Amino acid sequence: MGLVVQKYGGSSVADAEGIKRVAKRIVEAKQNGHQVVAVVSAMGDTTDELIDLAEQVSPMPAGRELDMLLTAGERISMALLAMAIKKLGHEAQSFTGSQAGVITDSVHNKARIIDVTPGRLKTSVDEGNIAIVAGFQGVSQDTKDITTLGRGGSDTTAVALAAALDADVCEIYTDVDGVFTADPRVVKKARKIDWISFEDMLELAASGSKVLLHRCVEYARRYNIPIHVRSSFSGLQGTWVSSEPIVQKTQAQGEKQVEQALISGVAHDTSEAKVTVVGVPDKPGEAASIFRTIADAELNIDMVVQNVSAASTGLTDISFTLPKTDGRKAIDALEKNKAGIGFDSLRYDDQIGKISLVGAGMKTNPGVTADFFGALSDAGVNIELISTSEIRISVVTRADDVPEAVRAVHSAFGLDSDSDEAVVYGGTGR
Repeated sequence: MGLVVQKYGGSSVADAEGIKRVAKRIVEAKQNGHQVVAVVSAMGDTTDELIDLAEQVSPMPAGRELDMLLTAGERISMALLAMAIKKLGHEAQSFTGSQAGVITDSVHNKARIIDVTPGRLKTSVDEGNIAIVAGFQGVSQDTKDITTLGRGGSDTTAVALAAALDADVCEIYTDVDGVFTADPRVVKKARKIDWISFEDMLELAASGSKVLLHRCVEYARRYNIPIHVRSSFSGLQGTWVSSEPIVQKTQAQGEKQVEQALISGVAHDTSEAKVTVVGVPDKPGEAASIFRTIADAELNIDMVVQNVSAASTGLTDISFTLPKTDGRKAIDALEKNKAGIGFDSLRYDDQIGKISLVGAGMKTNPGVTADFFGALSDAGVNIELISTSEIRISVVTRADDVPEAVRAVHSAFGLDSDSDEAVVYGGTGR
């Protein structure tokens, strides 16, 4: 017996049939002797529909009121799921994020968890109930206002609760059978990964893999909470994300330790834009001024590249990438500080894509980099920016080149599966 936290995404609870299917899976875990806390997202595209509705009423809705609106989606899911579980003969209680003790800062629309005080949840499960928690939301420690954690925040809610409750595992249920070596919607021969380290999963998540949110993986690593990513549409074993390799039991070989591959996978992201600051004086402090301006606007950046200074002018160009949704805010902030920085002009490009190769083995295999760029060259893909770490190589290309580039790199490193094609049951890949 143990305590299990399960999280179900929007595609898993998209309709009444999906909710009933999820209820049966939760009840099975309860019947197997586990205490169960389930975290749910809003049904299907509910969050997108609520955002569209808000924008029809007001082009720039207030953050506080938008959070009040968006959290309604998860409250609908939790209540319906609790009803479905009771119909199966088991007791269930639903809780909002604030009732579950998820305490956040006061930043609306992208709050961060400060603390979790799960006293009510612990009491509920100790009394024999299944606890259903609305994901993606919490309550501000200072203002006591309802807050949301940003898109995909239900993953973070689940891991945070698992840590606070000292759960044995956090199961993330989605519409694919686990973490794959590439997006199954782009690479039909993508292979499911049996086990992946927190570090490699962090790189994949930060590079565009949609199965797990970066913040969720970081939280799990900090508190050493094993994550099991699996599909709510099948009974197959999924992907384990943990600090140490897991041991699987097989009929043929008994206990077998799952080894980490040289290359974990290929991720891509087409949600970023590139900003180029043209004509920056090549002297100490200029780059600091640019990125202090961006930081003061509360914007996160990804890749940064500075060109070699032109000897005749003493000027250089600095390019960086950031989410498209923050592009206008970045341009406005830099324009306001143009005189202080002293650059000539700004260029903005949102038709870019990022391709990343991730794997702990690449730091001890010098041929990986050459093979990566060779695959892109053979596919006729031009590279605009390059960024590397010990376990990742990322490049920026044109957005139209991304699918072909991902498939080329995936094949070049022998990641293609010989078995059946990967299945995306719900159509979204998360």
